[in-house]
Amino acid sequence: MQKIKYSLIALLSISSISMADDINANNINDMFSQGKVSGEIRSIYSNINNDNDTDVYGTAVGGTLNYTLANLNGFGGGASFTTSQNLNFASGSSSHYDNSLSGATKHHTELTQAYLNYQTNNFMFSAGRQLIDTPLADSDDIRMDADTFEAYIVGYEKEHFTAMAGYINAWQGYDVGLDDGWVKTAPDGVLFAGFGYESDTIDATLWNYYTSKGSDANNAIYAEITKHIKINQDINLDTSFQYLNENNLDNSDIEAKIYGVATELSINDVGMVLAYNNSLKQDGKKSFSGFGGGSLFTSMDTMILDEITQDRDSYAIVGGINYTISDIILSYAYGDFQGDEDSTKNKAHIVEQDIVVEYTPSQNLALSATYVIDENKDDSTSQDFNDNNFRLFASYSF
Repeated sequence: MQKIKYSLIALLSISSISMADDINANNINDMFSQGKVSGEIRSIYSNINNDNDTDVYGTAVGGTLNYTLANLNGFGGGASFTTSQNLNFASGSSSHYDNSLSGATKHHTELTQAYLNYQTNNFMFSAGRQLIDTPLADSDDIRMDADTFEAYIVGYEKEHFTAMAGYINAWQGYDVGLDDGWVKTAPDGVLFAGFGYESDTIDATLWNYYTSKGSDANNAIYAEITKHIKINQDINLDTSFQYLNENNLDNSDIEAKIYGVATELSINDVGMVLAYNNSLKQDGKKSFSGFGGGSLFTSMDTMILDEITQDRDSYAIVGGINYTISDIILSYAYGDFQGDEDSTKNKAHIVEQDIVVEYTPSQNLALSATYVIDENKDDSTSQDFNDNNFRLFASYSF
């Protein structure tokens, strides 16, 4: 299970709109000459064994190359290229090829970021192709190419309070489909605004997303609040609540009311989480957790509640535990997703288990192995959610 913290302006302090290590240039020429080159080399092996369909596997190598301008009177910018190249000798051929890493063409290269920004005191502005992480639009960086967005954003921060507003026109990446390149988020794009409060004891955010046209047209309100409790030096407890309300617009397929609660307990090197989401039936409609991995507490590696919300009441319960041993993190999560009968009298019941081993021997090197088991308890003959996915991941940043 992956839970994203949305700190509004703080969340924008990622590479996509940051200055080059706060290097201050004296003129435009210095902006370029003092700019910084950075990047990541990444490789993934993925093997999917499906109980009722063709098994597929693939191996890709690639990464991202970034160039970030130095800061000139608050102005900055940068660009990133991302590539993924299939290794044919370590991948399946024809129908046995896993195209989730490098696309159907077995090679994928994209200008994933190209942005300008301005930041002074409490105000910031960014424009262009960039990484963003908000509840209903996020990078979902789980394969070779993260989701990036063509967006225009303004933000303001003062003490514990933050505010952000923007427009998202297009996006690309793993969740879009690597063969499709940049696609519109909606015919007229998506307008959004967010407000937040953060302190040592409580975090709260409120977001609104407006999509006026298209099959996903809706007005979405997302709210989340987290209470931090420090029991003692070694024990911390976080309790979170969330609410997603999506109202149908333009006669679209989207309408939802989803509630969620999560509790995270950490005791020294052990972390435990228990999360619950409930989606109330909207006749003939489904939920939309956004552009990317989604904000719901129960979202797992493969399964999210959106998969079973259409025309039915549904819920998900996810429990997980992780243990840190020096540079190694061992994680296990179990999720149970169930949906009542829809108008066609069909039920839904999916169980997912995620097993992950992560090894980070240095700040620049990361290795992991992931094993995902999906079981369709309601239909064992279905090609959907009756498979196992084993992945190996390696990355080196510079």
